[in-house]
Amino acid sequence: MKRLVANPSPACDVQYWVEVVQEHRAHRLWRRHSDAVNLDWLRREMPPDRVPRLLKTDLFDEALDDGLVAWLATKAQMVVGIDLAPNTVQAAQTRHGDFRGLAADVRHLPFADGNFDTVVSNSTLDHFRTSAELGDSLKELSRVLRPGGELFLTLDNPLNPIIALRNALPFRLVNWLGLVPYYVGATCSPRHLRDELEKAGLHVLQMGTLLHCPRVLAVKMAQMLERAPAMQQRFLRHLMGHEKLARWPTRFFTGNFITARAIKTGEQNG
Repeated sequence: MKRLVANPSPACDVQYWVEVVQEHRAHRLWRRHSDAVNLDWLRREMPPDRVPRLLKTDLFDEALDDGLVAWLATKAQMVVGIDLAPNTVQAAQTRHGDFRGLAADVRHLPFADGNFDTVVSNSTLDHFRTSAELGDSLKELSRVLRPGGELFLTLDNPLNPIIALRNALPFRLVNWLGLVPYYVGATCSPRHLRDELEKAGLHVLQMGTLLHCPRVLAVKMAQMLERAPAMQQRFLRHLMGHEKLARWPTRFFTGNFITARAIKTGEQNG
């Protein structure tokens, strides 16, 4: 895969993300694990009742493989999916016909206030250059939620030492080394995230962690096993076993992602 060098603010650059999805190779085995971890969390946390309207931010996973949208379609009468890159939206809709897709910026959503009952935002807001943009996006997600609507969010976990080291290094270097295939940006600690959610008018119901396997090593192993189907199920079971660490007191140091479930309570404070 060609290394994609980020411009000063790639999160704002549609063309950058158009090129990312064009150049990115879908590692199906790793994506099966990533999807399974996210779905396991959503199955535990999402209420059983089907809601009228659900918004999913970011269609990168759906453009390359299964993603979450097919399962989310069982939880809502209408699912809307957005992505900054139009070709990502098109590819996701080609793979999955059970949602409405459009190209949109999560910081400036083209929806009326209170338009959605549920928002699912998995690893979308951790690609911005600044934490202020992340905060602005949370306010937008809160704005389009109805009162009582819920947000399900994951972000890169900066308390994980590997994530902290990766984020401390220049993106051009970690991209060149093949440690990240595309731009990763600002994120925030669990305490900071809780504060930002409250500022956006959202009350936090749950915070936790996801994806506790050593990700860099696991991705490399998954790539090696792409052509070894006999070993794949055992490998996936081994990776899923790491999720037991989410119950340990050390979970915020081993999880690759922070999770948050929050409910819309009223007007934004900031």
